[in-house]
Amino acid sequence: MKRSEIANLIDHTLLKPESTAADVAALVAEGRRLGVKAVCVSPNMLPLADTGDLVIATVCGFPSGAHKSEVKAVEAARAAADGAQEVDMVINLAQATTGDNDAVEADIRAVREAMPADVLLKVIIESAALTDEQIVAVCERAEAAGAQFVKTSTGFHPAGGASAHAVELMARTVGGRLGVKASGGIRTPEAALAMVEAGATRLGLSSSAAILDGFED
Repeated sequence: MKRSEIANLIDHTLLKPESTAADVAALVAEGRRLGVKAVCVSPNMLPLADTGDLVIATVCGFPSGAHKSEVKAVEAARAAADGAQEVDMVINLAQATTGDNDAVEADIRAVREAMPADVLLKVIIESAALTDEQIVAVCERAEAAGAQFVKTSTGFHPAGGASAHAVELMARTVGGRLGVKASGGIRTPEAALAMVEAGATRLGLSSSAAILDGFED
């Protein structure tokens, strides 16, 4: 793939809790220089300035997902009001691992319905903490609830981040009807390419510059 093609898949991300406003401004500037698709920051950093053509993304219920649905909904609505064009929400993992898929769907739907229709919703499923069967079930419920993307990981869970296996399974489950975002632990050009080849249509990266250096136009 060409450098520009990879860049157009990247959510250039900074979600460390100690990140400052200056760090976020530097992220935005770097994102514009690199020509990435979007920047993804913590919701307290919104609204952002000097973003140019960048898509503005944020997170919701992050990183544990162990928030009441109404709290996630309020957080997502506020993020949209503050300029977020995309919101990456974390599911309730306990609901997913115990098979309470109706609750998983209701949680996602609460966030989807709290935002304007033109704000894109990505659902973080923490694929490394789920079985294949659970991954499929959660992806199906995300689609039923009206999400536009499923996403592998927060990057903060001890079980790990993205894997090509999980991405392939997620992509096969949603069948092109939803996007698939691979995120968490992708630090090399080879790893990024493997995720795209597995079916990822978006990449959540904090090492965007180093990864893009591995591709040529």
